[in-house]
Amino acid sequence: MTQNHPFLPRLEHAFTISIDLSRPYWITPGARGDTRAAIFAAQGVIEGPRLQGRVVPMSGGDYPLSRPNGVIDFDARYLLEAEDGAIIYLENRGFRWARSPEIAEKMRRNEPVGFDDYYMRVTPRFDAPAGPHEWLSQHVFVGVAEKVPNANRIHYFVVM
Repeated sequence: MTQNHPFLPRLEHAFTISIDLSRPYWITPGARGDTRAAIFAAQGVIEGPRLQGRVVPMSGGDYPLSRPNGVIDFDARYLLEAEDGAIIYLENRGFRWARSPEIAEKMRRNEPVGFDDYYMRVTPRFDAPAGPHEWLSQHVFVGVAEKVPNANRIHYFVVM
């Protein structure tokens, strides 16, 4: 097929959030056989064409569930502060998995790996105040994430 579906969504880059993470706290083994962690958003910056600001330090974090098959199921929640001082709540759900056992081991050791070596995507939801940032609460987004040692960089795209 060479033609696109007539309802194929268009994506527009909205902003990127770079987050420095705290050390992980592990709950292992969990009652279900999975491993749970708590990793806090120590600080971060928001840069992009539609939003600039910072991650409110220690306002929340990620509570990922590591499955026995190597898939990490994200559940992250924290606050953003836009340049104008508006506070925005962010909830991220998503998945990360390595494309090989060797890459998975490097990621476990918090070593750098190539972007194509893993899959890491999130589906965020925003709760923004009425006004100039209200658009965040009215659109669907997809995030393509980069895992860097002790940090994440997530590129957010609004579905148009």
